[in-house]
Amino acid sequence: MSQFSAPTILMCPPDFYGIEYEINPWMSRSRASDSKLAQQQWHALRDLLEEVGAEIRLMPPAQGLPDLVFTANAGLVWNNTVYLSQFRHEARQGETPLDEAWFQSVGFETVPMTGAWSFEGAGDALFCGQTLFAGYLIRSDAGAMQWLAGQIGCRVIPLQLLDEHYYHLDTCFCPLSANEAIYYPPAFDDYAQAAISAHVENLIPVSESEAARFACNAVVIGRKVVLNTGCPELERDLQDRGYEPHHTELGEFIKAGGSAKCLTLRLDGEDAAIWPGVNE
Repeated sequence: MSQFSAPTILMCPPDFYGIEYEINPWMSRSRASDSKLAQQQWHALRDLLEEVGAEIRLMPPAQGLPDLVFTANAGLVWNNTVYLSQFRHEARQGETPLDEAWFQSVGFETVPMTGAWSFEGAGDALFCGQTLFAGYLIRSDAGAMQWLAGQIGCRVIPLQLLDEHYYHLDTCFCPLSANEAIYYPPAFDDYAQAAISAHVENLIPVSESEAARFACNAVVIGRKVVLNTGCPELERDLQDRGYEPHHTELGEFIKAGGSAKCLTLRLDGEDAAIWPGVNE
């Protein structure tokens, strides 16, 4: 059984967050983040997540690792095991030893990625029901996802990402429940679009303008969905389907290519995930 009795999320304060390098199209060192505003936006997100029922655990920030704030990329949580990330870019590789130490300190077993495959955690690996949907090509390798599925014993559906702006799966796909998800179709190749349509019964597509506001990068707590501001169409669609959207401004983090989901890692398992023998 999971060690958590309530929705529990890992976050990392943005004390050392900033645009110090450029590894995706959103990042530009000429467009610096406002440290004070980033702190305000991060704390507003944390407060909102607590208001909708989540418990927050904190990882200490570390100087020189500005993207440690994006805890979604630390690994893939499966029951009491975390499959650790193996970052593609050297700028982020220093995060993994800190992530590993934190997970072990709270009782998780940690498993490193094998071989030379790149793998960027829950940024690219999301469960919808018992199926692992796996983004690959830009940051994670398809081989890593096949290996993970073999370790866990689950079905995996690799989804090729086409657009460098949507470099992680969680920027363009968000499971809401075991049979429902938000997605931005143009981020995927034709096969991936067909695979999503074939395996997720209910889909909510988002517009180009709202995808660019990171509409798909949302945090789901039961029927409550926390996302960035500027996504009124998606909020209406969610309400029509019985969800309760909540928004908070996260523009300082979009400067680095992240939003609500990127800033969080669900430690007890996403609501959309079905772990055989654990939360069926």
